[in-house]
Amino acid sequence: MKLFECQNCKQPLYFEHMRCESCGLRLGYLPEQAMVTALEEVEGLWRALATPTARFRLCANARYDVCNWLIPSDDPEEFCAACRHNRTIPDLSVADNLQHWRKIELAKRRLFYTLLRLQLPHATKNEDPNGLAFDFVASPLDATAAPIMTGHTGGLITLNVAEADDIERERQRKSMGEPYRTLVGHFRHEIAHFYWDQLVAGRPVLDDFRRLFGDERVDYGEALKRHYAEGPAPDWADHFITAYASAHPWEDFAETWAHYFHMVDTLETAFAFGLRLRPKVGTDLTAAIDFDPHVSGIDRIIDAWLPLTFAVNSINRSMGQPDLYPFALPPEVILKLAFVHEQIHAVGPYPSTNAELDALRAILAGLKRAVGSPAPPE
Repeated sequence: MKLFECQNCKQPLYFEHMRCESCGLRLGYLPEQAMVTALEEVEGLWRALATPTARFRLCANARYDVCNWLIPSDDPEEFCAACRHNRTIPDLSVADNLQHWRKIELAKRRLFYTLLRLQLPHATKNEDPNGLAFDFVASPLDATAAPIMTGHTGGLITLNVAEADDIERERQRKSMGEPYRTLVGHFRHEIAHFYWDQLVAGRPVLDDFRRLFGDERVDYGEALKRHYAEGPAPDWADHFITAYASAHPWEDFAETWAHYFHMVDTLETAFAFGLRLRPKVGTDLTAAIDFDPHVSGIDRIIDAWLPLTFAVNSINRSMGQPDLYPFALPPEVILKLAFVHEQIHAVGPYPSTNAELDALRAILAGLKRAVGSPAPPE
């Protein structure tokens, strides 16, 4: 993510800030400019110091302190570019739900930051029946009722509000044997299922998808049952980014897509800080993160990512903390990341160059020769 500062006093700001801690001005986010701006109230509207001639309104959800995104004053929409996708919000009469919703919306806005930076299509359900929507709901109090499961179907992403409870999320992380479980990770994973439908299903790239990830026509429900009953294969780490990715090709794609978003957002932050890695040992760990990952080739992303994650893991260990990045990138996963990269850039504003596309296709062709075609479902 980019770095931000108050246009009034030059105080560095976080993406989450609602008010400048130095000068006290109200803050808002301009999604089209990808900029946090200080605000001054003018005749019932807001003047953004970043674009002083324009006037804006805050998203209607600002009244709950869950959103700081801005809408042009002449836009008829009540909600911002992120909040207008909400179909269901938590019952705010229930204790803790407002606090949980705030955490959920922050994670969702980080998701939308990347979607907008990459200019991926994200129509609402009102604009397109196959568009994107969110339900944020809690499991029923009746113990006999079916629990709410986080997941995706037909463009609707459902998130159990319990995921915003840090203790409950950590309990689930441990019970599921996951090295990593966060709200923003959930959003990045579930949105991948939406974009699989948008960018892969029924398209010419489906054959390449099946050669890399496997045949998605294998029964999904049975695959998940087998995964939870038997666990992943002993050699899963040689082929997948997470153990869960080995459950089914759709989950492999979703985990890989989420990981790509982790990489792009983290590398942009490192770029904004001007990070350079010049370790005193290991020449392979040298890296200059002097590029915007939204417009860079996958090879450059990978080359910078490996040294950066080794460095941050080393820093965490110095603090007695577990690795910030508890993953490894075997060659097959890098090929899958390259596939995700190509699909995103095929529809975004920064198309891959012909040379990069040729290189990716050559990699895919080599993989086809190496592993052959997956067996069709019975």
